[in-house]
Formats: sequence, C-alpha cells, structure tokens
Amino acid sequence: MKKIAQRSPKSSDIPTCETHMVHLDSVRQGRQQVLQMAKAQQMSDFFGVLADPNRLRLLSVLVDCEMCVCDLAAVLEMTESAVSHQLRTLRSMNLVKYRRDGRNIYYSLADNHVVNLYHEVAEHLGETES
Repeated sequence: MKKIAQRSPKSSDIPTCETHMVHLDSVRQGRQQVLQMAKAQQMSDFFGVLADPNRLRLLSVLVDCEMCVCDLAAVLEMTESAVSHQLRTLRSMNLVKYRRDGRNIYYSLADNHVVNLYHEVAEHLGETES
C-alpha cells in the first residue's frame, strides 16, 4: 500500500481569478462583515487555547461528564499538576467550570456553547477524513 505524502499548496495550486476586476457590491458586503481587529485578536486568543492537544483531550473527556483532577489525570495518563495547569488555562477562557463538593472539586465544560463547538469541530474533521 503506497502512502501519499501531503504537501502544502503552492500558490499555483490555489485557484485565483483570471481577470482582476473588483466587484464593489462584494467589497461593500465584505467590509460590513469583516471582524474588527480587537474582536479578531480575542478570537485568536480563544482558538490559541484550543490549539493544544492535551487541552483538547481534556475537553473530550468532559464533553459528557464531570470529573475531578485525580480522575482526569488517571484517564489521560498525565500528572495531576499538568492537568491542573491545563484546566487553569481552559478556565481563563471560560471553557470549563468547576463545582466544589466537600473536599472534592469537579470540572465540566462551561456551557452548551463549548459542547457544541467541540461536537461541530469533531464532525467537521470526520467529514474531511474520507
């Protein structure tokens, strides 16, 4: 079975317009929709937090249940310290929340937006694997 290496597209591989004509209606519409730089930076920071495989693995466990740090560490085969560090980062972007039950603290995804975001990305990637 021959494996084909993927390569990054060259500029010649990317389709472009054959005629260089600006469509003013499209430009006007695009200008109304373009993110302001401050919002783009905020979204970039948010997606940057999700750019870590260990954080995504944490989210995958928390999609359907809540768990304490000890259990998360055991599931992910990470140290409790490493899990705590990642959870702190996820909390800073309001991706996870916690509740205290006596001496135990249980983590879960912050809300349905985070659950939906996780499911949408997983579904999108599942579509592109074929």
